[in-house]
Amino acid sequence: MPLRHAVLLIDHRHAELLQFNSNEMQVQKVKAHGRPTQQHGSAVRTEHEFFGEVCDALKDIPELLVAGGHQAQADFRHYVEKHRPQLAKQLTDWETVQHPSEGQLVALAKKHFDRSGKSVGTARSKRAVRE
Repeated sequence: MPLRHAVLLIDHRHAELLQFNSNEMQVQKVKAHGRPTQQHGSAVRTEHEFFGEVCDALKDIPELLVAGGHQAQADFRHYVEKHRPQLAKQLTDWETVQHPSEGQLVALAKKHFDRSGKSVGTARSKRAVRE
């Protein structure tokens, strides 16, 4: 069974993508590279590179819940709308959360997909982690 559902936890330096179905979960982490230089606009370029890598990780996911702090979500949403508009239709909802555990994040996503009529199930037998 393919991993149909996913939740993305994002801030300005880290992203954690959890893809799951009723039997399996895969975790993929994306981290921003290095520190910006003192050149004008380099922090923006660094953030755009990071958000671009996150978007690349999301390309094959049909439905995604995005979670994180309010400002990180707003910045990521702005990036997607401006630079990756084709990805916007995959982002089904946005939830503001602060530092949830992996279990809390999966529970939030399951609740979201159950509410939208796309039930996930409760069993989880395998777990794969990719970084």
